[in-house]
Amino acid sequence: MNLRRPNGTDVTQTSNRSRDVVPSSGICSRCIDGCRGNCEIFKTSFRGREVIYPDPYGDITAGGDKDYPVDYSHLNILGYAYGAKGLPEGTEPGPDTTLFPFADTATAFGTEHPVKMKLPVFTGALGSTEVARKNWEHFAIGAAISGISLVCGENVCGIDPDLEVDGRGRITRSPDMERRVEDYRRYQEGYGDILVQLNVEDMRLGVAEYVTQELGVETLELKWGQGAKSIGGEIKVDSLERALELQRRGYLVTPDPSDPSVQASFRDGALRQFERHSRLGFIDREQFAADVEHLRGLGAKRVTLKTGAYSMRELAMAMKWASENRIDLLTIDGAPGGTGMSPWRMMEEWGIPTFYLQCMAVELAGKLAERGEFVPDIAMAGGFSTEDHIFKVLALGSPYFKAVCMGRALMIPGFVGKNIGHWIATKDLPKTVSQFGTTKEAIFVNYETLKGIYGDEVDAFPLGAVAIYSFADKLKVGLQQLMSGSRNFSTPAISRADLIALTEEAAGISGIPYVMDAYRDEAMRIIEE
Repeated sequence: MNLRRPNGTDVTQTSNRSRDVVPSSGICSRCIDGCRGNCEIFKTSFRGREVIYPDPYGDITAGGDKDYPVDYSHLNILGYAYGAKGLPEGTEPGPDTTLFPFADTATAFGTEHPVKMKLPVFTGALGSTEVARKNWEHFAIGAAISGISLVCGENVCGIDPDLEVDGRGRITRSPDMERRVEDYRRYQEGYGDILVQLNVEDMRLGVAEYVTQELGVETLELKWGQGAKSIGGEIKVDSLERALELQRRGYLVTPDPSDPSVQASFRDGALRQFERHSRLGFIDREQFAADVEHLRGLGAKRVTLKTGAYSMRELAMAMKWASENRIDLLTIDGAPGGTGMSPWRMMEEWGIPTFYLQCMAVELAGKLAERGEFVPDIAMAGGFSTEDHIFKVLALGSPYFKAVCMGRALMIPGFVGKNIGHWIATKDLPKTVSQFGTTKEAIFVNYETLKGIYGDEVDAFPLGAVAIYSFADKLKVGLQQLMSGSRNFSTPAISRADLIALTEEAAGISGIPYVMDAYRDEAMRIIEE
């Protein structure tokens, strides 16, 4: 493991002055009275709680960078020299039937009403954060035209400035949620779906009733947590009036915006932002079953569950209860998580890392299967960004894992495309982009492909959506190449036999054969024939 320097990181815009740092504390070995900064202790001494969070808050995504002892890089994908799995029925394997573009990357999740996706990938929960709000059009249309699912995260209705509620405090209209559903549905063409996530506040507000009955949403997701933090969702607001409004709606807002001393600090300019927090959820077996039944009674065709990097006990609860209630998809999110909204030290030091958590889930899924119990479709989240990540997750989790949930990796193309549009308009393209041209048609390699599908309508697409499509296309082609090389021509064909562990520790955790042991018996039989 790399030594961490918790007293200085780019994420909190802090750094150590000394070249020598105490590994256990992160404090400079030689701390001088009169130092002008800017370590974390220095900055915290006058900015206090602000330094808990990534900076500038709301304008970045930040992912934990702790280097764990074992991760997916400790697995390699096996290739073979003969045979093929997953070809269409009646197709004979051979050089002409196993070209890599023939590999089918499609997947599906759900039981009675399955959702098909062109790629075994979907977005992380893009909820009430400012990053999600101001980039939603890019994310939503990009996911729709890529044929993948989109998760609309928690608290979207609760923070909508134009929210309308009845006398009981139950939602009657949320223009922002309407926009979010409509943006995705406009280009949804038989693949993927929009999942609306529900936390404690959402359930109390009646979001499930509103989105199913008024907006026609068919997939609802109960949320227990995520891999970035062990507390509820949070955002920051830079208006006293907005902070008071959210407090009146029942949210925890800190520092207390109704406190006169806090208001004075805000007027002085010392306090620049307020934090809005969600409540902790408390899971209960009977209540969980009742919630699932209630959501289905509202007309939801699919009910899914998102859980975080909790202990193996909570993971077992999630899997067992998902099994009992025949949940359509269980998404498991491992540490360290990637977000721009979570406490940085919590991102770094909380929770079970993704690799270990998936290995636990595979073991528990196997136990359920041995007992003849229903095993829900499962997806893994927690730091994935490339096609080899997708392959390894599907292989390690075979046959239970159907997809990978990507957070930052699917957000970043949205930012890039949006900014390229701005740079084109202002004639300020950086050389990293202008080397390919100065128009969107020349810069985006898939632009004409989309034009062939959507005609002139593509000219009105937000360029962040075009960028997400380009990114998804790269993932698809890269995955097809890995599938072809491992002789798997459909995603269900991918199995644990297609992986080797490069270290004995990784083998011990995952159950994947150590590289020197994989196929050893078969090899010896060939030699000894």
